Amino acid sequence: MYMEKYITNPRHIEVQVLGDEHGHVVHIGERDCSMQRRHQKLIEESPAVILDEPTRKSLHETAVRAAKAIGYASAGTFEFLYDSKDKKFYFIEMNTRLQVEHTVSEMRSGLDLIEWMIRIAQGEKLLPQSEIKFSGHALECRITAEDSKSFMPNPGKITKYVAPGGRNVRMDSHVYEGYSVPPYYDSMIGKLIVHDKDRARAIAKMKVALDELIIGGIKSTRDFHLRMMNNPDFVDNNYDTNYLAKH
Repeated sequence: MYMEKYITNPRHIEVQVLGDEHGHVVHIGERDCSMQRRHQKLIEESPAVILDEPTRKSLHETAVRAAKAIGYASAGTFEFLYDSKDKKFYFIEMNTRLQVEHTVSEMRSGLDLIEWMIRIAQGEKLLPQSEIKFSGHALECRITAEDSKSFMPNPGKITKYVAPGGRNVRMDSHVYEGYSVPPYYDSMIGKLIVHDKDRARAIAKMKVALDELIIGGIKSTRDFHLRMMNNPDFVDNNYDTNYLAKH
């Protein structure tokens, strides 16, 4: 029989790491990926404001020690469930690749993680942890070709596409006007990322960016994300991985 701890209100928190071929490992902070639907991440942010500083430091150190122990070289992510009641975190898995949500770590640190993966593969040494500086708060919304309420897939031709702009607003997408979203693959058509001084400002900036985003011809989850940015529970950071299933 295999048993594991049951956490009633879990948060999904992960740590981004980089390791080189010389035994060095650094962390690029943590990400809170707790807003999910059927265990699929919808919104990611950094830092995880639910953590106090001792817990955050312990989480980072745990991920770095684990990566060093296995001699890991490249970008990787250690994923954990966090129990806010006892302030303890529990290891889920390590993803030995670049995550969709790596962008929020890039926005906070100013590092290009893909560039560093290439430099590591070329045998370069990592910069020391002390030179990695974090600032502000970053948010990412995954934009998918799905109905914003039912989440039913909605493939088809995009008749109009306008990406938002502005300082510290980033839209990563492969789509364009005239692009046909196929029905065979993952429904994600873009990632909208913003960065600002703190979480409240980042949420306000995300609202503006979502308002500016135009995707015509198909349904998308843009309106879902707008609702979440105005949701009191999300704004107050009062949610867990089961939030959407309960609401």
